Amino acid sequence: MELIVFIGIQAAGKSTFYQRCFFDTHVRINRDMLRTKHRERVLLEACLAARQRLVVDNTNPTAAERARYIAPARSAGFTVKGYFFEPDPRGCEARNQARARQVPPAGLFGTLKRLERPHYSEGFDELYRVVLQPDGRFRISPYRP
Repeated sequence: MELIVFIGIQAAGKSTFYQRCFFDTHVRINRDMLRTKHRERVLLEACLAARQRLVVDNTNPTAAERARYIAPARSAGFTVKGYFFEPDPRGCEARNQARARQVPPAGLFGTLKRLERPHYSEGFDELYRVVLQPDGRFRISPYRP
């Protein structure tokens, strides 16, 4: 039983990372797909009740936003892991411009301004740092706040 929380600005590579690393093993919760917080909460509760591994693939920039997932998962006995996508604002801006559904620059940079680095005190059992390399591969290392 594992909850994984992605943390990073838009176009940081979070969804691609999910597809490459967790697609076959974890349910994906993503507000872009689900559209409402209600649907997101229903799916989260279903995964926790079914003891299903899941990934929250949203920006989750603040500790308060992450707590909405971490607290119920911990209460359900889940291990909680965080993947912090190191900010690369210019790279994210370029990738965003190549998207079919672009995030307005104000949204991307607004998320960057609100981005709080994660800490174990939030309830994480493990934290990782993810850096998207120029060749499209991901470098993953232990995160040390």
